[in-house]
This record gives sequence, C-alpha cells and structure tokens, in this order.
Amino acid sequence: MRLPVRGGHLLPPHFSGPTLVSYWLMKSEPDECSIDDLAAAPKQTVPWFGVRNYQARNFMRDAMRPGDGVLFYHSSCAEPGVAGLAEVCSASYPDETQFDPKSPYFDAKSTRENPRWLLVDVTLRRKTPLLTLKRMRELPQLQSMLLLRPGNRLSITPVTEAEWKAVLAQLG
Repeated sequence: MRLPVRGGHLLPPHFSGPTLVSYWLMKSEPDECSIDDLAAAPKQTVPWFGVRNYQARNFMRDAMRPGDGVLFYHSSCAEPGVAGLAEVCSASYPDETQFDPKSPYFDAKSTRENPRWLLVDVTLRRKTPLLTLKRMRELPQLQSMLLLRPGNRLSITPVTEAEWKAVLAQLG
C-alpha cells in the first residue's frame, strides 16, 4: 500500500492518504524534451534527467513508482500547459549527467558511490490538446493545485486524484 510518508519525507498536506497509484505533474522545456520528442523516442520512453532540486529529487526517490500517472507539462515556452499524459515506468536510479563534466547538469560533488541526483524513466501514454496554464487557472477544481500556487517553481509536483480527474475531463 502506498503511504503519503516515504523515506522519512512527508508529502504535501493536500496529498490525500494511501493510494495504489500516485499522480504527478512533470515540467519539461519543449526545446529540451517536448511531448513530440517523447513520442519519437525509442519505446516512447525518456529518462527524466537534469533535476537539480532536492525536493523534486526526493519525490522521484521516495514517492514515485512505476505505474504512476504523469501530466507532461511544457514550461518556459510561449504557451505553457499540459501537453500529454505519461507514466512513470521505472524505479529511481542515478542520473548519469551528474558525472559528465561536459554536461550542463554536471555536479562535481556527486560520486558514483554516493550519487546526489536521481531520475525515473517516463513513457508516453498519449499526446493531448494543450491544456494551457491560463485555462488551468480558470478551473475551480484546480485552485489548490501546487503548480498554480504563487512562487512554486518545482519541476515535479504531486497531483491529487481529484486534480488528475479534473485535468483528464478537460483533455477529453
């Protein structure tokens, strides 16, 4: 059974009780990895590399499991929003970019014996019409969504089952 406390880390208070499947919003800049890039990837699967925020890393390490639902969100672009649905398809494992001095995600303090940064693999479920950030802000069912809170800049945030269903209803 999935619990809201894993690895000693408490999930946000709005994240309700034990569930078998969790839901996540994962942000990607389309020029780095778009929904179309995911669709074109081998097996329509990509490693979610480059996360360099401890809270987002902890979500991947302590809470994400294969089978969890993902809202694939385009960020830092002309029209941000949910561009598709995906699924977590691996347990977390070390992000190789932290060990590559040529990578923009290199971390000199990280070692193979004690990696600081992890990732999960994500696979496409379906590309959807874009559900824009503007439209999401208009929906009463999403008013408590972490994405919509002022100052929230996390690249990975939990989504409640009610929020997941409200987004799915908009996507058709």
